[in-house]
Amino acid sequence: MNSSTKGTLYGVGVGPGDPELITLKAARLMSAAQVIAYPAPEGGDSFAREIAKAHVAEAAKEISIAIPMRPERKAAQDAYDVGAVAVRAELEAGRDVVFLCEGDPFFYGTFMYLYDRLAGDFATEIIPGVTSIVACASRLRQPLVSRNDVLTVLAGPMSDEELEARLKLGGSFAIMKVGRHLPRLKALLEKLGLMKRAGYVERATLANEKAIPLAELAEPSAPYFSMILIYDGDEAWKN
Repeated sequence: MNSSTKGTLYGVGVGPGDPELITLKAARLMSAAQVIAYPAPEGGDSFAREIAKAHVAEAAKEISIAIPMRPERKAAQDAYDVGAVAVRAELEAGRDVVFLCEGDPFFYGTFMYLYDRLAGDFATEIIPGVTSIVACASRLRQPLVSRNDVLTVLAGPMSDEELEARLKLGGSFAIMKVGRHLPRLKALLEKLGLMKRAGYVERATLANEKAIPLAELAEPSAPYFSMILIYDGDEAWKN
């Protein structure tokens, strides 16, 4: 328990999926935690909890925040409001809370939504984790950036006009949140002549991962945990 009258909130990144990529600090905090919190899809199991399961103490209290997987933002924001109330009660009682987050807490991480609601009232620490971008680059076995290269991170749901404008600036790119946007993204990259520079990864570091040149991908859609990496330069795919 924190020595002050209130507990400390820890945002802990558990990495992209392989449990062996959890940092030593994250493992230590999870093993000692009185209270563990994590997001979970509404009606489903938490991926973050699954990654971290070997380090969660049997006696730890668990708070699962059920997040509706729908495009509209309000439903998810309402869920974080409810989750923040439960976490706040533990912190007010003087118990530390470790919130598990896939990847890194502050890189498209779910923890930032609790951070916005609670960090002003409680001591908060952020424990970085291995991000999906570096995990995907490692699985494609191609260096993503070097020396003075520029890497731009884009979101798949962006409009074609926004994506095209940024892609035309050049450099290397990581397109996150591919999912149902895969056919549209492939068509755009084909139009811009970028297909030969693009790699595709889904479920990076897991047993059922796929890491191939994007041009070889036949499936019409992609799972939630998927990414397109576009490499700088004019050379065709090396692998």
